[in-house]
Amino acid sequence: MTKQDHVRIFDTTMRDGEQSPGAAMTMADKIEIARQLDSMGVDIIEAGFPAASNGDFEAVRAVGTVLENAVLCGLSRAGPKDIERCAEAIKSAKRFRIHTFISTSPIHRKHKLNMEAHQVLDAVTASVTLARNFTDDVEWSAEDATRTERDFLKRCVEAAIRAGATTINIPDTVGYSFPDEYRELFRDLIESVPGADKAIFSAHCHNDLGLAVANSIAAVQGGARQIECAVNGLGERAGNAALEEIVMAFRVRGADLPFQTNIDSPQLMRVSQTVARVTGFPVQFNKAIVGKNAFSHESGIHQDGMLKHTETYEIMRPEDVGQGATSLVMGKLSGRHAFKKKLEELGYTLADNALNDAFQRFKELCDRKRHVFDEDIVALVDDQIAHGDDAIQVSRLRVVAGTEGPQTAEIDLTINGEAVWRTARGNGPVDAIFNAIKEAAPHEADLDLYQVHAVTEGTDAQAIVSVRLSAGGRSASARASDADTLVASARAYVAALNRLNALSGGRISAQHSAA
Repeated sequence: MTKQDHVRIFDTTMRDGEQSPGAAMTMADKIEIARQLDSMGVDIIEAGFPAASNGDFEAVRAVGTVLENAVLCGLSRAGPKDIERCAEAIKSAKRFRIHTFISTSPIHRKHKLNMEAHQVLDAVTASVTLARNFTDDVEWSAEDATRTERDFLKRCVEAAIRAGATTINIPDTVGYSFPDEYRELFRDLIESVPGADKAIFSAHCHNDLGLAVANSIAAVQGGARQIECAVNGLGERAGNAALEEIVMAFRVRGADLPFQTNIDSPQLMRVSQTVARVTGFPVQFNKAIVGKNAFSHESGIHQDGMLKHTETYEIMRPEDVGQGATSLVMGKLSGRHAFKKKLEELGYTLADNALNDAFQRFKELCDRKRHVFDEDIVALVDDQIAHGDDAIQVSRLRVVAGTEGPQTAEIDLTINGEAVWRTARGNGPVDAIFNAIKEAAPHEADLDLYQVHAVTEGTDAQAIVSVRLSAGGRSASARASDADTLVASARAYVAALNRLNALSGGRISAQHSAA
């Protein structure tokens, strides 16, 4: 590929994506996602905001140690302390980038920065100059660029390039632009700013009007050669441009969009599932590319066309994005070796102990379901990977429910290796379960979200339950799966509590009282 037709994929799932309420990731989560993004061919991985906290600093540094090909990027405000902290975190990687930014729009200058235009311009030069002392790979962003006066934006871009920025990001921070005007903005900047040919221009689009992907593609048509995006479109508010949608748009519409990326598209589904599991944010069924229904056809007319020729209603193949056909070959008579082989086909490599635990849960699932689908196995293993080492575990659950009431739950938890039993009543079985958990592991967290959906079809389908808890200004999401919806509910609540505890340094869940 030539420089001209290659579009760099800059992934910000672990930085901008993590800013979604409840989507906080642990260091282990970030390392797992980073390995998959690196393997998939992402060019630049923005792993966090090192100056934001010690946890973010350490996570960025840890991610750098596992990257084989991708450039590690850390975000930094324009101040010296931020830039120096970022430089210290990213030097663990083979290749690294400092991404520094400052707001440029009138509304941000007045209400956020309390700075005059000339002060912002000086800060652009100073921040990029300082960043270049630590690396030759410096990206500069004009926050809220699409609401910035064009002449002033050009002056800022020119100053950044003159100071040594090698990538210029023109973000649509609030998702305000339309594709035509965003395309024209890039074309104008690239054609009229002195020295523009010395830098790669980048698009970073938010999805407030549902136009993030369209705007990102328009930017490339206008001359941008880097797109900043996130897996599953994760991000604050309505999210960022979805990585998987951009990659497949270039692949499917190559005649009209003669641009290429380094992404190995059959890995898209696996990465999507990992991000959904880690964040506790389920992928909506009708999500483009990676949604459960993206390649499903229920209409009789559509099914007839598909049987005659798949291209009648599919513009890409499921296997192109890692959505293979569902298989029914696994069952209660399947052995450990066959199960291990199936996991490898699904993209999992488990150590012996983890494999044994997963195989045991698989056998238990086979006793409860007539058919075990690939999706069931994915849910089962993801659940184990996400929560197998949690400090608080659900050991046993018994629920009494029905029309007569009251609904009662008895729960056995293992808390740091110690067994705790409690019982509680509630307004329904789920409320009773959550009350029993609060009795066993006292805490002050509030329940912000409770969602249930089925992994596959049928009355014996596994349930995936998503829970979001918040306390002390922090929130955490988690999900869990089980053939019993109530068991999945208990596990998801406990998993979210574990994650919230980890984010809060163990302050949310009080030490349990003696039985």
